[in-house]
Order: sequence, then C-alpha cells, then structure tokens
Amino acid sequence: MKPAVTYELLHIDKNSGARRGIVHTPHGDIQTPVFMPVGTQATVKSMTPEELKEEVGAQIILSNTYHLYLRPGHEIVKEAGGLHNFMRWDRPILTDCGGFQVFSLSELRTISEEGVEFKSHLDGSKHFFSPEKVMEIEEALGADIIMSFDECVKYPETYEYTKQSMERTSRWAKRCKDAHKTENQALFGIIQGGFYEDLRIKSAKDLIEMDFPGYAIGGISVGEPKEEFLKMLYFTTPLMPENKPRYLMGVGTPDYLIEAALAGIDMCDCVLPTRIARNGTAMTWNGKVVVRNATYERDFSPLDPECDCYTCKNYTRAYIRHLVKANEILAVRLLSIHNLRFLTKLMERVRIEIENDNLINFRNEFYKKYGYEK
Repeated sequence: MKPAVTYELLHIDKNSGARRGIVHTPHGDIQTPVFMPVGTQATVKSMTPEELKEEVGAQIILSNTYHLYLRPGHEIVKEAGGLHNFMRWDRPILTDCGGFQVFSLSELRTISEEGVEFKSHLDGSKHFFSPEKVMEIEEALGADIIMSFDECVKYPETYEYTKQSMERTSRWAKRCKDAHKTENQALFGIIQGGFYEDLRIKSAKDLIEMDFPGYAIGGISVGEPKEEFLKMLYFTTPLMPENKPRYLMGVGTPDYLIEAALAGIDMCDCVLPTRIARNGTAMTWNGKVVVRNATYERDFSPLDPECDCYTCKNYTRAYIRHLVKANEILAVRLLSIHNLRFLTKLMERVRIEIENDNLINFRNEFYKKYGYEK
C-alpha cells in the first residue's frame, strides 16, 4: 500500500545540505522547504482561508491537538467532517500531538509511563493523554500529517532526565504507531534527546527502525542560545532519512528558517508572525519594523517597499500605526497578512536559491541586510 504522504527530492544545493523537494499529500503537493502558518484553534489568527491562499500563498497550515481537544472537542470536529470541512481549508493540514502544550503546564501535570495527567488551562478540569488517546484525537481531527506523542524537555535539563524522557518518547512512538489505523494520514515520529548528541543518535535510530513516513526534530528552539540551536540542528538533521520529509518544529524567525533549509530541513512552523503582528511589529527585507513607534507617525511609505502583499500594496506605515494605537482589529489583520506573506515569500526565494546552488551566498547577503550576525 502506498503511504499517504511521500517525499520527492528534486535538487540538493551542491554547496550545502539544502534540498529542494515536494511533499505529496492527500490534499495536494507542498513545495519545500516550506514555512507552515499555525492555526492553533482551527484558524490562523485573524485570517480567512481565502486570504491564506490568495494573499499569503500558504501551502499547508497547522492546528493544535491539545487546544482542539479542549475546545470544541475532537468529536465535534469529526462530526463536521474533520478539520478540512470544519474550517473550510482544502489544502494540507498538520496537527501536532499536543505534547509541547501539555508539558508547558509544568505545575499542572503528572507524567507516567502510561501518559500524562494534566489540568486544563481553561477551567482546571483534569484530563489524561496517552499515546492511544492522542491517536484517537488526531484521527478524529483528520489532518494529512499527524505527530506522535512526545515529551519536549526544558532547556537546560540533566542528562539523566533527558535520557529517561527520550526513551519514554520512543516507547510512546511505538504505541502511537500501533494505535494509528487511518490509512489516508501520515504519522511522523519526533526525534528527542535534548542537547546531548548520543541521545539524539539513539532517538533517531529507534524511530527510524519503526519506519515512520516522516520525521521531526523536537526539543530545540526552546530558549537555548543560537549557537546551541545551530549545533544540534546541524548534528541531528543528517541522522534523518533522505527519502522522507524532515520537519523542524517551532521555528519561525528568518535566520532560523534559512539555517534550517541549509541543514536539509523541509518543513518549519511557528506562531511568531501572527504573534508579533498583534504587538505591532512587521518583518521586512531590511529588518523588523516596530510600526507602533512614534517614528512612523508621518511615514507614508509601505511597511516594506519590496513586498508584494495586499497590505504593502494598499496601506502606509502611518495608517497602520494609527490602527495599532487605536487598538483597531484591522491593524492585526494587515500586519498578519504581511508577516505571513513575508515568510512565504522568503521560502519561495530559498527554494530558488537552492535550485541555483546559491543558498549560502543568499544567507550571507540576507544576514547583512537584515542585521543578523552569521
């Protein structure tokens, strides 16, 4: 039987490990490397599906197992015909396992071999996630790609606890694989092991033996210094199969996205572009613009003259600053459209540079213009 999700390699940048490919899914193809907007509550905040497709150019979006389990409930989503019908999105969807959200509730949860007991952040009610329960929820949600249940340990963490957690995550992955029955979904394994190279090797080996159709790197970009992030990213990615999608979880700044592509990652996601939009900040090709600042009060230029998004074609920094200062909802929408389009456009450019074997040069030029250090 053909897997629900497959990876097609098109080109490898001869000067780096960057790869250009296509992820084939039941709801369409995804050109990679790709940035995936996050729709935690079955919506990318303030965006309609039409805007995501036509204005942003999003190929795939994410939704969150933990949040949708609590509200409205996975049974209701299933009754609606799954997430695609429920939210009227006809392109691919990925659901995470809820592990990061559960484990961020450090004062409200208890971990055992069987799973995790936790209290809802909404009303304090008690709930229990086992690998089998997570598979039940994710199958009901009906995404194209679903994630196995894992523990994301904090940074820094001791070797002993990280080893214990990684080994339990591998056992949970096996239970997820055994419980997962929906044929038109792809279940990805998540490589853990914190910032210990031998644990990353063991985690990758254990999961590859289980033969998942795709693999993710979890447990980095969790507050560590950038040099630690890069070291573990470039160490772990080559451990992943070349013929399957490679997903780096929770990454959304331009520098991290470019570095992920250089390392050979295919897919990244983050809530960052809409989160900073709500704080009045725009990403541009010349660095961040905090449009709420007084310096833009009489600036009648676009957010980014190099951007082709709806916001930049129609509105000025001065107007958007006015909306931000007046707490108007339109400010969030216009900044969200722009930030999401900026990252989508960035990854379009990254794909072109990979095809031209030029991603390292592009990275260096982009960093200089954006104000990053290499």
